[in-house]
Amino acid sequence: MLASATILQRFCRARGGKIILALEPAYLGLLKQLGEPHKKIPPVIHVAGTNGKGSVCAFLRAMLEAAGCKVHVYTSPHLVRFHERIRVAGELISEEELAEILSHIESLAAPGKVSDFEAGTAAAFVAFARHKADVAILETGMGGRLDATNVIEKPLATVITRLSFDHREYLGDTLTLIAREKAGIMRANAPCFTAMQPAAESLETLRAAANEKSAPLFIGGTNWRVAPCDNGFHFEDSTRTLDLPLPALPGTHQIENACLAIAALSALPEPIPPQAIARGLQTVEWPARLQKITTGALFELLPPGWQLWLDGGHNDSAGAALAAEAARWRAVDHCPLHLVFGMLATKNPPEFLAPLAPFVASLRAVAIPGETPAFVPADLAQAARDAGIADAAASTGVPQALTELATGAPGRILICGSLYLAGHVLRLNGNKAL
Repeated sequence: MLASATILQRFCRARGGKIILALEPAYLGLLKQLGEPHKKIPPVIHVAGTNGKGSVCAFLRAMLEAAGCKVHVYTSPHLVRFHERIRVAGELISEEELAEILSHIESLAAPGKVSDFEAGTAAAFVAFARHKADVAILETGMGGRLDATNVIEKPLATVITRLSFDHREYLGDTLTLIAREKAGIMRANAPCFTAMQPAAESLETLRAAANEKSAPLFIGGTNWRVAPCDNGFHFEDSTRTLDLPLPALPGTHQIENACLAIAALSALPEPIPPQAIARGLQTVEWPARLQKITTGALFELLPPGWQLWLDGGHNDSAGAALAAEAARWRAVDHCPLHLVFGMLATKNPPEFLAPLAPFVASLRAVAIPGETPAFVPADLAQAARDAGIADAAASTGVPQALTELATGAPGRILICGSLYLAGHVLRLNGNKAL
């Protein structure tokens, strides 16, 4: 039997690597040929948004598993291996099962008619239908309305994280258009939980969509509230007040993501005990989201006392979240911050770098091996200088960038700008993603 990676490459090459955002007849026909597996999976929590989707899915899984539930999870993109996208009742899908499912899919829908993302999503549905679980968590790809995951007719709940600008060429260049696409996962009588939206137009659009679809809408800051306390935070909604520990995922933005997940769990027929929520917060894992790297080949390149961090954020909101953490770091230890930066050409470097620039001592720009289109390092370095980072230059790779930056007094290095760069870094460092 062919390896799963080989089969997926054929689907990808047949589309020329192009992203097709549509619920196309060929894909819907494939699901029918497969016996409509999406209709045979456990109750679904469907997650869309711009920033924090994967983190919310990770929190949901951690809290549900802490309560003793079996959970299927479908997320994207992966960092190291495709298998990370499909978690079956707590375990990554095996190579044998994934290859067998993809071979069957290829026999039904030749590459060129179905994209690699559609094939992977269909494979997840088949696997989830085969194995028993209590809940299935589905993360959309880039959109919502036309996403391959958006075939669930009666989800238990839908979740929409904070909205920002990303994938403008597919979703639109206004927050109203982006919100309309994300709201496409809403369903009648299924509660939708959304983060507090920084832009009024985003929230107004979500309210209108929920009204139109008769979907009860619950909003962060309105239907639930959060307040800091010693070594943790308070969560309060109409039925409960919880005193909870800080999440294991660092960054103040992760408290918002955690609370969105806690709110969404109220849609379950049986409440999740507070102890399971607290345990899930403390045990949650989600690589490349302000991940501190303390071992491995790349870490060993640094002199004693230096810190190495990794984050896959790549848009304006991600830059703002990292800037907030950089401000906290500076207040705590005044340790200089250096960036290793790579980004796909579909993104906007100035938007990402602008909030970070005041906190950055120097930057080295790198290419993302194997990814096109990606910015060449020289152009990224110029964008960084334009954003106000004077010491910004191109480097020939991540290891070289680390050795160039790690000189003098101990500092903190943050590798950032792309989940694809993050995956490359984890492979170089010898890490396995979840």
